[in-house]
Amino acid sequence: MERVSWFEKQVMIKGISFYAHNRGTLIVSSVQPLRVLGSAVLGGELRQVRYIVNHSVDKDYSCNDPEQDLRQVIKGMELGPDVIGMMTAVKIEDTVLSVGTLRDLTVAAICTAGVGNPGVAGLPGRKSQSSYQPGTINIIMLIDGDLSPAAMVNAVITATEAKVRALYNAKVSSAEGELVTGTTTDAIVVACTGRGNLMRYAGTATNLGFLIGKTVHQAVLQGVKTYFAWTGRKKCTGKSKLVLN
Repeated sequence: MERVSWFEKQVMIKGISFYAHNRGTLIVSSVQPLRVLGSAVLGGELRQVRYIVNHSVDKDYSCNDPEQDLRQVIKGMELGPDVIGMMTAVKIEDTVLSVGTLRDLTVAAICTAGVGNPGVAGLPGRKSQSSYQPGTINIIMLIDGDLSPAAMVNAVITATEAKVRALYNAKVSSAEGELVTGTTTDAIVVACTGRGNLMRYAGTATNLGFLIGKTVHQAVLQGVKTYFAWTGRKKCTGKSKLVLN
């Protein structure tokens, strides 16, 4: 595995390290278990884990059992059972990081953004697929703090609002001309270290919510720009590449 030292220098959360496996899987590693809430392909629930994985697959990947596929990938890395994992068709090198700090609170948003499978909440989507297709926006929220279960749900809400704002600012639209609210397979993991005073809220009026909104908006917006540059649809500006050392 390769250390992703640039991420580690930016995040600066005690006990958190970043690795890339075979240049196709990003691994967030924690010395102490993290409390997570997620909608991930593998292990998406309220639990404790030591590893968060975002695994890149081919853009034409299609599978009836993506959880089993991801389980086999993680088994090959010998990470054990304390893992939550997502899949993406975006190259791991195009992972975007945004970090925010306020007083003694640190929040990091890690994002891969693919919008080839757009969706609009409240409008009919395409006919349901019989297999998983990874045109998706994956978000990992790392929070150096102690969140109640309700605050973790609140964090998901705030992060989703920030994601939609980023898609609006990027003017991502469906074939019918509607501004999209996400993709049909978006996933999120909120992870907290459990340190400090208990936080019961993570809405936009709180310091925590402000940092979540700011970092997610920046990460998703840059991730979408990177995706457009990769597909040749738009010009990409700014720094986004993950550097493997």
